[in-house]
Amino acid sequence: MSSPKSILALVHGWGMNARVFDALADLLADDFEVCVFDLPGHGGRDALADNTLHGWADDLAQRLPDNATLLGWSLGGQVAMRAALDHPRKVTRLILLASTPKFVATEDWQRGMAPADLQDFGAALLADPQATLLRFLSLQTRGMSGQKAMLQPLRQTLLTMPEPSREALASGLAILRDTDLRAELPQLMQPTLVLHGALDTLTPPAAGAWLAETLPAAQHIEFSRAAHAPHLSHGKEVAAAIGRFAHD
Repeated sequence: MSSPKSILALVHGWGMNARVFDALADLLADDFEVCVFDLPGHGGRDALADNTLHGWADDLAQRLPDNATLLGWSLGGQVAMRAALDHPRKVTRLILLASTPKFVATEDWQRGMAPADLQDFGAALLADPQATLLRFLSLQTRGMSGQKAMLQPLRQTLLTMPEPSREALASGLAILRDTDLRAELPQLMQPTLVLHGALDTLTPPAAGAWLAETLPAAQHIEFSRAAHAPHLSHGKEVAAAIGRFAHD
């Protein structure tokens, strides 16, 4: 009788939905029991009463099976880190895909996005959510060879599911603007795999390197030809790295 598969939970990024992991979940299905989760207000879910990073992390922890390996992409990585800090018994291992402790650049943190760029994004979002999200998709794949081929499935993922609620989009932007996990991350003791694209313009690769240096038990892989969506551009390599890490 074969032993039960390890649980691998996947959490998407801002404005997206769980279907962005379809291809990666297929690659991992032989080795893991894969669970994919929509963030509140995304993928047809209602927003929460508490649409903060803590609120979203608590929501994830309530839905997460015990002893899971938890993967978070981009904003989902911040939710995953918060969940791992606040609910350590739920998360056995952590995988941070194109994530960062702090999205916005400040004087003491040059590994982020300019605050004005995020402000402009928020204004555009309120004016035309769908067009702004489609622009966000092009940013996620900028710099990759075969960008157009990558963009098509991303657009389909976005357009075939219910639009995120405006409340959830605004809350996600507020989380991106305000979150700074740097001081707490030395307390995050779970084994962690940091996966990053060297061409990432949204969460610079220097942010991934910082995570790997700061977290107490981290491994780091940087994909030289990937941007902000390595699971789409380099799915087989990402799946192989996850398999090695989870069974280490």
